[in-house]
Amino acid sequence: MRTITTTEDLADFCAIAKTQPFVTLDTEFLRERTYWSKLCLIQAALPGAGEAVLIDPIEGSDMSMEPLYDLFRHEATVKVFHAARQDLEIFFVEGHVFPRPLFDTQIAAMVCGFGEQVGYETLVKKIAKANLDKTSRFTDWSRRPLSDAQKEYALADVTHLRDIYEWLSAQLRKNGRADWVGEELAILTDPATYTVDPDEAWMRIKTRTTSGRFLAVVKTLACFRETYAQGQNVPRSRVMKDDALLELASTRPGTAEELGRSRLLMREGRKPEIAEGILAAVKEGLAMRPEDIPKVDSTREQMQVNPALADLLRVLLKAKSESLGVAPRLIASSGDLDAIAAGDRDLPALAGWRREAFGDDAIRLCRGEIALSAKGSEVRVVTL
Repeated sequence: MRTITTTEDLADFCAIAKTQPFVTLDTEFLRERTYWSKLCLIQAALPGAGEAVLIDPIEGSDMSMEPLYDLFRHEATVKVFHAARQDLEIFFVEGHVFPRPLFDTQIAAMVCGFGEQVGYETLVKKIAKANLDKTSRFTDWSRRPLSDAQKEYALADVTHLRDIYEWLSAQLRKNGRADWVGEELAILTDPATYTVDPDEAWMRIKTRTTSGRFLAVVKTLACFRETYAQGQNVPRSRVMKDDALLELASTRPGTAEELGRSRLLMREGRKPEIAEGILAAVKEGLAMRPEDIPKVDSTREQMQVNPALADLLRVLLKAKSESLGVAPRLIASSGDLDAIAAGDRDLPALAGWRREAFGDDAIRLCRGEIALSAKGSEVRVVTL
């Protein structure tokens, strides 16, 4: 097995990859102690029995990743990943580039009947007819040197991926669902998927309180936490966890002494620079102009769910998912079904390939244009 640690060797490998129809890729990284993922290793393999290599940015600390990014921009070679989201975030943050064209075998497997969030190990067993060695699963990939066993474990993530990609590609050509995969991949290669605006960080915090002033402080605290975590490259939970943030939005400390009474703020959050930021954020939230105070979208809460209709939608979804061989939750969540029954039409389940697979009939069912009938274990759609 070959480990690449120089720009020249990386450029040579990528030049060969550009002559191939596809290349399989994976990364190993750490994120437990940082906000941004720390890239530790990249694995890549060429089709068939082609070369599989490890690209080591730690041992090759002077190595430029530009040859790899240039490969990512090369439209004639498909870049194949499994569960690519975290890999793509690394490359977007570090290189401001997305691999194009992209193929994600997890997404493809979900639309080919392998269930929701299917794991790589499952695909290796079912498609490549092989077993993975799990002994190096919990490796600290930032430590060097890597043992041969660790290297072999890492390479297995891209060597079996070649057979999986070719099999799934053939299935998509047969079932005509390549466009379904394409819609999901468009989300993965959208910069908005990986960009966290500190001003909007409060929207990810779950709270049952809709008081305007409370939400104003939640917003400014969340903005401070996100800005500090990004700037210092530390996990946001190291600044303060959500429960502590909500507590502070409720108690609204104005002095260091009052902040010290917090029950949920951890030791890290009591450091002077963080404590000062928290107090400043609370003050900013309390002084926020009424027109700038955030508001929770209460439209969905005000909708009246028709329980009987929601149950019928669940039956329809189950019937559709079984006939298509697609996991129900990939098409629509339980919350989506309740929202549809309440009259909401601005949902992913009613757009794109999901509308074709389920959404059109879901709307027709709500309008009373179709009914459901059962014959044995089979559920049928009946036009009225």
